[in-house]
Amino acid sequence: MIRIGVDIGGTKMAIAALDDSGAELFRRRSDAPSGAYADALRVLAEAVRDAEREVGAPCTVGIGTPGAVSAGGVLRNAFASVLNGKPLKPDLERLLGREVRFANDANCFALSEAADGTAAGAGVVFGVILGTGVGGGVVAGGRALEGRNAIAGEWGHNALPWIRVDELPGPPCGCGKPGHIEGFLSGPGLARDYQLAVGAALDPAQIVARAESGDAACDAALARYEERLARALASVINLIDPDAIVLGGGLSNAARLYRNVPKLWGPYVYSDAVTTPLLKAKHGDASGVRGAARLW
Repeated sequence: MIRIGVDIGGTKMAIAALDDSGAELFRRRSDAPSGAYADALRVLAEAVRDAEREVGAPCTVGIGTPGAVSAGGVLRNAFASVLNGKPLKPDLERLLGREVRFANDANCFALSEAADGTAAGAGVVFGVILGTGVGGGVVAGGRALEGRNAIAGEWGHNALPWIRVDELPGPPCGCGKPGHIEGFLSGPGLARDYQLAVGAALDPAQIVARAESGDAACDAALARYEERLARALASVINLIDPDAIVLGGGLSNAARLYRNVPKLWGPYVYSDAVTTPLLKAKHGDASGVRGAARLW
């Protein structure tokens, strides 16, 4: 069976086809669908047909995107705003003449890494995307958990655990509420924390690079970030006790996270020992599209 996966972001869209072994037969990156909804829908359907022509066979289709598809097939909270609030699932199925499976991009990320990535063989995997937003996905027994309300794993939209007086009320989250994990641990959250501390602006990649070069203010900002990430992940360990936690997104490239965070989460975990591995994604940016393909 050949599986097509599509990963739709705010500005870019990736599409790939995988064979049974997980080998990529085709991959292409293009602009995300935009313009009028009908036009965006046709672009998406044509991208799938192009991939099928390349591999020479009909394929299953899985779509990954931020947000979730409701029971009625309506997409909500996606970065590709032209698709939000639209019956994307039934409309795309009508154009393609087959069932199309949808999942949150963090679920796709976790599924990819659990299938043949850095967490291959783990029974329960929690996948984390640390980027412009903060996403989470849970895979158990090789299947991504969606949940009754299609929000399983939406870890970033909970309050930062064990929040301190000096952290209140917390930065605004992308959803508009203050004090959420996403507000603290997203890339913009790290940049905001640094700017509040020193009165100057740097982007997250600059903060990481300067910390590695010995910049004391950048090192301190990352130390605060690591301690908050440790608290946030400790709450996940207490809740589902995963066999592995995998990090993706731009901030996952900071090598020090994997050394420092596991040293910090112990006091918050309800166990006398914590052996949970914190892992960097194997497939990197490709995990989303690979996981979307693996929804079948």
